[in-house]
Amino acid sequence: MALVEEEKKVEEVKGGELLFCGTTAWDAMGRRRTSPEENLVSPTRLRPLMGVEIRSVAAGCVSCHCVALDVQGRCYTWGRNDKGQLGHGDKVQRDRPTIVSELSQHKIVKAAAGRSHSVVVTEDGISLAFGWNKHGQLGSGSAKTEIESSPIRCQVSEVKTAVCGGDFTVWLTSVEGSSIITAGLPQYGQLGHGTDNEYNTKDSSVRLAYEAQPRPKAIAALAGETIVKVACGTNHTVAVDKNGFVYTWGYGGYGRLGHREQKDEFSPRRVDVFTRHNVLPADAVVSAGSANCACTAGGGQLYMWGKIKTSGDDWMYPKPLMDLSGWNIRCMDSGNMHHFVGADSSCISWGHAQSGELGYGPHGQKSSAVPKKVDILEGMHVISAACGLAHSLVVVDRSNIADRLEQLEVHDGKAAVEVTEEPDDNDVAEKAPKKGPAKKSQTSNKRKNNSESSSEDENNSEYESENSDEISNGQSKQGRGGGRSSGRGRGKSAAPAKKGTGRGRGRPPSEPKATKSSEGKGTGKRGRPRKS
Repeated sequence: MALVEEEKKVEEVKGGELLFCGTTAWDAMGRRRTSPEENLVSPTRLRPLMGVEIRSVAAGCVSCHCVALDVQGRCYTWGRNDKGQLGHGDKVQRDRPTIVSELSQHKIVKAAAGRSHSVVVTEDGISLAFGWNKHGQLGSGSAKTEIESSPIRCQVSEVKTAVCGGDFTVWLTSVEGSSIITAGLPQYGQLGHGTDNEYNTKDSSVRLAYEAQPRPKAIAALAGETIVKVACGTNHTVAVDKNGFVYTWGYGGYGRLGHREQKDEFSPRRVDVFTRHNVLPADAVVSAGSANCACTAGGGQLYMWGKIKTSGDDWMYPKPLMDLSGWNIRCMDSGNMHHFVGADSSCISWGHAQSGELGYGPHGQKSSAVPKKVDILEGMHVISAACGLAHSLVVVDRSNIADRLEQLEVHDGKAAVEVTEEPDDNDVAEKAPKKGPAKKSQTSNKRKNNSESSSEDENNSEYESENSDEISNGQSKQGRGGGRSSGRGRGKSAAPAKKGTGRGRGRPPSEPKATKSSEGKGTGKRGRPRKS
């Protein structure tokens, strides 16, 4: 028995080659349609990870970034970084997998990715997190700091694994009575604490908000059970206990909770299909996409429920996916609307895809309503799979396939230095107002500098934009916008200069204005009383 366990451990830490397919336009993902040259439609090797023994990969169903772990316990991250979710201490996008240097003193064994945050687990049961913390999803005990771009400690101990939903996190621990712990956004009951923590923003307002839950808390309803597996969708959770019973809770739309209704569940509810003679075996695979769930039950049969494809009826309760009957499924993950499965010596994918994330190649179909083999990976043993918003990652065993790997394409990606040049538009826009109103008094320049200090946050307004950011963006946007409105947006003090130039073109007239103010004092006099 001990020998078998030892063998299992050796098998567990076996690494392989990471292959990627889908879009590489991280800033565009989920925001605009990507162009064909930005998409890798076949499984592709990533140059920085060639030859590195990768043991597992992580990407959430709504995440636009990736996390990979090697057998030495190093953590690599790349992708979108507007909320510091890559953990490098900045908000610079990385196109190439980059080691998180601040985790180098730890051996990382598990990782998970949410919409804009990442969580890792070390060999000694410590959990660290980085990224967006607006809803307390980092589990640090406080949500005061909205963005943590470097790893911080989560308030959980004896952690076995962690998984991330869109804006919440679930930890499994070996602490008796609190085997499952959650923190983050409680809006749909996805934390499982029996409430959504809803409140009115003001007494007179009808606008609702949901109180952040930054302090990790054990799910009381499952205190008597030992949870051994868990998976998260955007706003729902599915868990399996040691007896093989399945529980779901959170957002219920499209029947993704498997209870034959679309009601949200604020506390864990047992799925009645997986009881009596159909409980899940110990080696079951559990997965959740943005609007569905999947698991393997008796005999390795894959069951799915929720929104399975873009058209047709939703599956309101778990049904067997007969296309995959008889396959020995080892790993599975679901993205926004696509799925990847590692089974026997094949890799199978299906779903709705736009960016080549199914890996069927340049001559293959984009989407598939039914499970279909990824031909280029046929005969390869898949160790780990992960699906993001519009990308997929698989790790394949290198044994006996070195020559086949050589034939695969290799993606270089831009270096971080090249990537940093992208936000230059913002920098130019920020500098322009400084140059234009040269006639303004020193106090206004000081004010400008203050607003510049918060300019880092300007790029972070994908989900929420603070008023201060909008104000500091206001001038730079107007300066860039062109047309009459931009000339007017500078306030009345710019009007006399406008008459002189005869063009309300935003930024270009800024230099004539400056020279004019230095020659004749007329405009300066008019501006001065207002500034004081």
